[in-house]
Amino acid sequence: MNKILKYVIVDIVQNKIVLIYTFLLLLISMSVFNLENNSAKGLLSLLNIILIIVPLICIIFSTIYIYNSAEFIELLVSQPVKRKTIWMSLFAGLSASLALAFFIGAGIPILLYHADGTGMMMIATGLCLTVVFVSIAMFAAGMTRDKAKGIGLSILLWLFFSLIFDAIVLFLLFQFQDYPLERIMVFLSFLNPIDLSRIQILLQMDISALMGYTGAVFREFFDNGTGITLSFVGLLIWTVWPVYLSLRRFKKKDL
Repeated sequence: MNKILKYVIVDIVQNKIVLIYTFLLLLISMSVFNLENNSAKGLLSLLNIILIIVPLICIIFSTIYIYNSAEFIELLVSQPVKRKTIWMSLFAGLSASLALAFFIGAGIPILLYHADGTGMMMIATGLCLTVVFVSIAMFAAGMTRDKAKGIGLSILLWLFFSLIFDAIVLFLLFQFQDYPLERIMVFLSFLNPIDLSRIQILLQMDISALMGYTGAVFREFFDNGTGITLSFVGLLIWTVWPVYLSLRRFKKKDL
């Protein structure tokens, strides 16, 4: 596994797309902090980039990389190597490489300009989102052998988590506005890793007042060690479950 993992990491780190992604993320992060006199405002501006751009790049790049590595995967399968080792090596290599790119591009500027609890939370959240969407990409790529369908499914999943899910939640809130749904919203937030990450950071930045009474409910739940632990457990489940489903399918797939 170590040899496969090393090959995947070296291959991805040298990839031009990953290098451009790292450079652009670093450029945007430095620009955001230098344009704002208040580093907290810069951090809030960077939050939108992390919650939208990072998942998009991770899920699309990972999906394309898996399809482009089809011949390499077939070669490994023909060797006396377990399929689980091959698949998990790909997952670990993609996660480690993209997490490193995120840390260099966004983590270092955050440490330079806002190295407090909120900054650490944003770095941790960005790293978690990176791994989560690599896992979701593995799931999408494992569902179909057709490259176009796989990439389309990845984009659809990203659209669902970043836009469609929030639209559905807002629709439910308007339809059932006479009912107390605030505590249900806490549960619904665990169904979307992007929303879960956004709530964590907004509460850490102490601007939950902008979220109304729902924000007070979120603060009551998340503003303690148990709530924060449960939120990271939720992100861990979002990491493990998709890659587990894709691994089961990969083991049965006829290559």
